[in-house]
Amino acid sequence: MKLIGISGSLVGTKTAKAVYEVLAAAKSSDPSIETELIDLKEYEVEFVRGTPLSYYNNDTIKVVEAVLSADFLVIGSPIYQASIPGALKNLFDHLPVDAFKGKVTGVVMTGGTEKHFLVAEHQLKPILSYLKGLIPTTNVFVHNDDFNEDNEMDSKEVSARIKNLANEMVALQKGYARN
Repeated sequence: MKLIGISGSLVGTKTAKAVYEVLAAAKSSDPSIETELIDLKEYEVEFVRGTPLSYYNNDTIKVVEAVLSADFLVIGSPIYQASIPGALKNLFDHLPVDAFKGKVTGVVMTGGTEKHFLVAEHQLKPILSYLKGLIPTTNVFVHNDDFNEDNEMDSKEVSARIKNLANEMVALQKGYARN
């Protein structure tokens, strides 16, 4: 099974680190899982123009094809203005409507205020559902204060939630794959 993690931020490292932690926890749960982190800040994903994928640059094609090749995914998003960043939404706009059909799509969000912990429920999960993703009951919100001064995750509570998310994702995807 191939698990792709997407960091939907174009700045900073916290979201990518949170996604990486989910990938590592999933790999710890089942060492046979192949993992890959797609950090959108490392790619030049072009804005959607309504043309076929082959008309876009190599980075856009590479990222979209990697996402589509995944057996399951974890989507990481910072919270900007009580929503997901445009770069992440733009990636979703490149995908076909059934891109996540049969794929567990976990969610990890990073933000500077607890007031935005429901952004996953109101902004991201409807998009994942529209793309036919199988959404776990668990998701993870990581507050900026959960990182230490070296920008490393420093919360046992968050680490436990990440492990729970990874375990649920692996179990759900294995269960779905058996059917």
